[in-house]
Amino acid sequence: MPLRWIGVTAGAILVRLAGVNAVARRCANHEHSQDLGRLAARHTRVNGRTMYARVSVDPVPEDSLPVILVHGLGMSSRYMVPLARQLAPYRRVYAPDLPGFGLSDKPRHVLTVRELADALAAWMAAIGIDRAAFIGNSLGCEILVELALAHPQRVDRLVLQGPTPDPESRSLVRQVIGFFAIAPFERWSLAWVALTDYARGGIKRYILTLRSMVGNRIGEKARRVTQPTLVVWGTRDHIVPYEFVTSLAEALPRGRLAVIPGAAHGINYSHPKAFAAVLLPFLLATGERPVTRSRIPAARAGS
Repeated sequence: MPLRWIGVTAGAILVRLAGVNAVARRCANHEHSQDLGRLAARHTRVNGRTMYARVSVDPVPEDSLPVILVHGLGMSSRYMVPLARQLAPYRRVYAPDLPGFGLSDKPRHVLTVRELADALAAWMAAIGIDRAAFIGNSLGCEILVELALAHPQRVDRLVLQGPTPDPESRSLVRQVIGFFAIAPFERWSLAWVALTDYARGGIKRYILTLRSMVGNRIGEKARRVTQPTLVVWGTRDHIVPYEFVTSLAEALPRGRLAVIPGAAHGINYSHPKAFAAVLLPFLLATGERPVTRSRIPAARAGS
């Protein structure tokens, strides 16, 4: 696909998102009033770059495993806030902006999926986290699979929510079509978050990262992930087919699948309570899990 066509398409997406600005601000304010945990900003120098993160500040058991939330393509930790605040009373939660996105530094070189995984591992070392549980959305799932393979000592368990890319939908055109298909089922306030995050990162970075994403083969790599992994899918996620998440959960040596009715691609933002209800038994469990490739009962949609 010509770069110019992709740029025009991305621009059209931003125009569409801009149309819901007023509604988005009202919705966002309403959501913040209902959040549970508290988050604070943290800036850390990592390999000559500054990485920004949102970190929970509620007291939790000192020996509890931290949870790290990894955002998707073009986004930042901002849309992870609703889920982070749901989990904060139970675990120390970290939501970083990966290099090039959000409030983190923007390196001239656009990082690949593997380089983003390496940057995440370096950030963990810089802030003193040896091992954690991880929750990724969309592109974040690909980064976490890379992290589990390249830095296995860092990963205790994984949650892959809305993993991309489906092998049948690797083209950039299919990804754009899927974006429009899910738009009516996401919270409108997510549009304002996405608009400003895309603007911070820039169209060029978005497109080059998208190219790295669609060229990644997460299904094949998942077969080598040995950590317990929960795959989460929303029934209105038209970017990621049910057949793909089912096959991915089955390919994972210790994988399971949970389905959240009525949710689309950004479950961490649109259905944080339902998502947390599915996550907490998995995150709080200790020791080895004897059952693999099982199904978790569907949670009720809600937020």
